[in-house]
Amino acid sequence: MTTLTIRLPEDLRAELERISREERKAVSDVARESIRRYLSIQRFRALRKKALPFAEAQGLLTDEDVFKAIS
Repeated sequence: MTTLTIRLPEDLRAELERISREERKAVSDVARESIRRYLSIQRFRALRKKALPFAEAQGLLTDEDVFKAIS
């Protein structure tokens, strides 16, 4: 594992510490989980952007369209 140093505004640091106490997790664990989720969302959005033209070509324009197609 490697170390990453970041600068946080005081209010963000306070919120991070509050959540850490509430969840009884280390601040670094909460930060790591937050970064992991952010990266997952970014990967999902990138894949969705690539797939969107193919879905639209098949007439899949909404979540309901997708649900109907797989049901």
